[in-house]
Amino acid sequence: MEYKHTPVMPRECMEALSPHAGGVYVDGTAGLGGHSELLAESGGRVFCIDRDAAAVEACKARLSRFGERVRVLQGNYCESDRLLDEVNAGEADGFLLDLGVSSMQLDAPERGFSYRFDAPLDMRMDTSQTLTADEIVNSWEYRKLVRILYDYGEERYAPQIARGIIAARPLQGTTALAEAIVESMPAKGRREAQHPARRTFQALRIAVNGELEALETGLHAALNRLAPGGRLAVISFHSLEDRIVKRVFAAAAKGCTCPPDFPACVCGRKPTVILLGRQKPTEKETEENPRSASAVLRVAEKL
Repeated sequence: MEYKHTPVMPRECMEALSPHAGGVYVDGTAGLGGHSELLAESGGRVFCIDRDAAAVEACKARLSRFGERVRVLQGNYCESDRLLDEVNAGEADGFLLDLGVSSMQLDAPERGFSYRFDAPLDMRMDTSQTLTADEIVNSWEYRKLVRILYDYGEERYAPQIARGIIAARPLQGTTALAEAIVESMPAKGRREAQHPARRTFQALRIAVNGELEALETGLHAALNRLAPGGRLAVISFHSLEDRIVKRVFAAAAKGCTCPPDFPACVCGRKPTVILLGRQKPTEKETEENPRSASAVLRVAEKL
């Protein structure tokens, strides 16, 4: 399927990374290659990473005009050290992470990411992995369901929804799941502006793909890959992601981990980055691309 991809905050990302001819750049979540294409147009070398086989093929097709300056690699960005070492990428002048699910995945009904279509309960970004949303929805125990709904969806009605899912088993698709979620919620929850199933679908997707576990590992790998003066730009779309990015960046910028009541530093750790701020999309962008509305861009520069 041909798919038109509009990257989020493209101008802000390019200003943050300042790509130039001769530079080395990594797009750790390449998707359909929108950001990667902008990086490649600078004349630098670009290494594109994505765990989704369909995205990898689409990205290769989109970026083929750049020839050997662009390499597209299949894998999880949390394994970027291994992936980049295998192709002798060296240090990077810029590293970009655009987190979460891609528009292509959301808009492909058969992938099961969205409650807008009736589809199998899949939600895998890497379709070669074995864990699916179907296994979680139809076999996980009550306590585990409640935990992921609280932790990954920040769902206030997690106990009610978990009980409703278990009572409705076996659930055969996304529509049946969404209906079970709505029926489990009190009337107040059903009247919210956004779809009542949104947070549960988010929680299931994060659990299936291990997104938050990968994030912290991936951030450290990206920071370690940067050359001095190189920059890491991260776009997050919900508070769970943004809190992790903020914490990892803050710790790297602080360096010292000694308790605040120590008279002098004894750990010897020094700051490894400086923080270059936080940005949100412009009003114009959110009007043209509503999916960008919740995006937050944070940037750190390697010392």
